[in-house]
Amino acid sequence: MGVASLVLGIVSVVFAVIPGLPDWLAAILGIVGIILGALGKKKGQKNATAGLVLSIIGTVLGLIFYIACAACVASVF
Repeated sequence: MGVASLVLGIVSVVFAVIPGLPDWLAAILGIVGIILGALGKKKGQKNATAGLVLSIIGTVLGLIFYIACAACVASVF
């Protein structure tokens, strides 16, 4: 589960920072990565800590950029 959390964390960060990719998907992948990272950390896997950190970063960035994009669209109308 640690490796899956790490992969989801990396993909979440990539989806959050590259324009044109859906930011809401980064948040969803990050949340799944956080869950898998917590489960992997309970089992004592070393990759789980890195996956947990990357998933948290990806989730936060995805939500920030999604809210900023929604605010920008709302200000036009």
